[in-house]
Amino acid sequence: MDFPKFQKLVEERAGFRTMDDATASGEYFSDSCGDMYNFFLKIGPGAVIEDISYFTTGCGFGTATCSLVVELARGKTIDQAAAITTDAIEAQLGGYPEKKKDYPQRAIEALHVAIDDYRAKVAGGTVPDFAALAPTVTQPAPEQAPAAPENTGKVLIRLH
Repeated sequence: MDFPKFQKLVEERAGFRTMDDATASGEYFSDSCGDMYNFFLKIGPGAVIEDISYFTTGCGFGTATCSLVVELARGKTIDQAAAITTDAIEAQLGGYPEKKKDYPQRAIEALHVAIDDYRAKVAGGTVPDFAALAPTVTQPAPEQAPAAPENTGKVLIRLH
């Protein structure tokens, strides 16, 4: 296990927040330990997960695992996110201690509930079928030529 990465995930808690304008959300409650996991998804054109966040009552392993799911799912389509495996999560952390091996499955369950919520809303017509909309591509702003430096007698070399 990559303990420094685990520690960083727990300290930074990337994605740990609720989302008021979520397109879909999903909650999973673990009867084995009493932890709750909730993912919030903001879906955009092309059914791309534009934003994802989570809330958990879990310990450091729950927090770290949910943060890894956020990293793996953000920017992916709904179908790509649904295909994230427990092995992919474990690989991101270099494995889990034996007593914590079920944490990736818990987080995946919550993600799947959120994905199912999105699909049910599309089927029910309460949210648009973003998969039918072309993904938006943002073009980088054209580079502007730098202003000519003042002639100070020095040579300026720019490396690109």
